[in-house]
Amino acid sequence: MGRTLFEKLWDLHAIDDLGGGTGLLLIDRIMLHERTGSVALESLRDAGRSVMAPRQTFVTMDHIVDTLPGRGDRTIMPTGTQFITATRKAALEAGLTLFDIGDPGQGIVHVISPEQAIVLPGVTLVCPDSHTCTQGALGALAWGIGSTEAEHALATSTLRVRKPKTMRITVNGRLGTGVTAKDLALHLLGRFGAAGAVGHMLEYAGEAVRALDVEGRLTLCNMATELSAFSAIIAPDETVFAYLNGRAFAPKGADWDAAVASWAALHSDADAVFDVDHIVDAADVAPMVTWGNSPQHAVPLGETVPAYDPAGGRDTQATHERALAYMGLTAGQALEDLPIDAAFIGSCTNSRLSDLRRAAAILEGRKVAGHVKAICVPGSTRVKAEAEAEGLDRIFRDAGFEWREAGCSMCFFAGGESFGLRQRVITSTNRNFESRQGPETRSHLASPETVAASAIAGAIADPRKLSPIA
Repeated sequence: MGRTLFEKLWDLHAIDDLGGGTGLLLIDRIMLHERTGSVALESLRDAGRSVMAPRQTFVTMDHIVDTLPGRGDRTIMPTGTQFITATRKAALEAGLTLFDIGDPGQGIVHVISPEQAIVLPGVTLVCPDSHTCTQGALGALAWGIGSTEAEHALATSTLRVRKPKTMRITVNGRLGTGVTAKDLALHLLGRFGAAGAVGHMLEYAGEAVRALDVEGRLTLCNMATELSAFSAIIAPDETVFAYLNGRAFAPKGADWDAAVASWAALHSDADAVFDVDHIVDAADVAPMVTWGNSPQHAVPLGETVPAYDPAGGRDTQATHERALAYMGLTAGQALEDLPIDAAFIGSCTNSRLSDLRRAAAILEGRKVAGHVKAICVPGSTRVKAEAEAEGLDRIFRDAGFEWREAGCSMCFFAGGESFGLRQRVITSTNRNFESRQGPETRSHLASPETVAASAIAGAIADPRKLSPIA
C-alpha cells in the first residue's frame, strides 16, 4: 500500500515509537513570537537549559506590537512592553535569529517564514501558535504547539506527538471569477463544520488547489485549524519551487538543485489510502461571508442568515440562538447590504502582497463610506515595503484606509487596540469569536476583496457587483 505525504514526512522524522500511537519526532525549525515565545525561553533559561539548535530557531515581534506609525516598544496592551523586552533579551542571550521591531524581516510569524524560506518542503516546523498549519502550504509538516511543548522542542529538537488520522479534501475544477482561496476556506467550513477535521492531518489536493499561487495556498492552509485539523499540507510543486528560489534562507547553488530533486518526491502515492476522503466541486464555491460567532457560520454572500437546522448536527438550538443574539441578527435576514462600522484587512490569513494588490484594485478611484473606520495592516515589513514601492499604500490612503506597520494588530483583542463596543466589522481575519476584535465586536469574515467592496459601500457588499468608476 502506498503512503500519504504526511506518512512519508512522519517516517522521515520519526526517532522512536513510544507506543500507543505516539512517536518521538525530530523538529527541524522552531518559530517563536513575543506573546508566547518569551514564556518558553525564560522557562528554559530558569531551568538551566540552553537551546539545542539556535540557528534553526527564529523569533519575531508580531502579536503584541502596536502597528501605529512611529511605534516602538511601548504598547497599548497592558504589560505588552514587558513581553517585547523579555522576548528580545531571551532571544539575544540564546543566540537566536531575531526579527525585532524596525528589522526589515519583522512581521507576522506565518508570513515571514514562507517569504524568507525558513519553512521549506519536507521540514518539520513548530510554533506556539494555532495557525502554524499555514506553513504546510509549502509541503512542510508544520503544526501549532503550547509553550511547554515549545520549551521541550527548544531544549531537545524533538517532540512527543500522537499520530493523527489522515484526511484528504480534493477540490475538482477551477474556482470561478472573483472567488478566492479565502472563499474556498470558508466554503469548506460551512460544509464540514468547525469540527470537520478534528483528529486528522488534512491534505488539500485537486485541480483548484494546484491552480492557486503560493499565497492562496497559505490562506487555505491557514484556516485548517478552524476545521480543528491537527494541521494541513499541500504537496509541493513547481509553483512552490519557483516561489522559494533565491529567498533568504533557501538553499543555494548545488544545494538548491539537490533540494528540488528531493522535494519532487514529496507527494502522496497514487494508491495511498486516507482515513477520510472528501470531494468538493470548485463550481459550488461562491464569495462567502460569516454571519455568526464561529467560522463555520459561513454562507454565500447572496444568501440570508440561516434558521436553526437540527439536522445540521453542529450547533444546538441554544448556541445558534446565542450566535444570532450576539451578532444582532435574525434568521432570514439578508447579509448583503447589512451596514458595517469598520473594515479590516490584515492577519496571517490575508495580509500578503497579493491580498493587498487585489484589494487595492477594488479601492482604486473609490472612497470608503464616511462612517466606516477602515484599516490595512501589511503582514510583514517586507510586504509593506513592496506594497509602497508599487504605490498600493497611496491607493489605500486615498480611498480612506489607515495604512499601518506590520503585525497581527486587530486580528485579536488582547486588552490593547480594538474596535468599539458592538461595532460591526467586515474582516479578512480567520476568527469571528465573541469579542475577538474588541468588546462584543461583531466580526464578519470575508476575503480582502469583499472587505474592500464593503468598506466602499458602507455595508456588506459583493465585489463582483461594484458599479464601474465614472
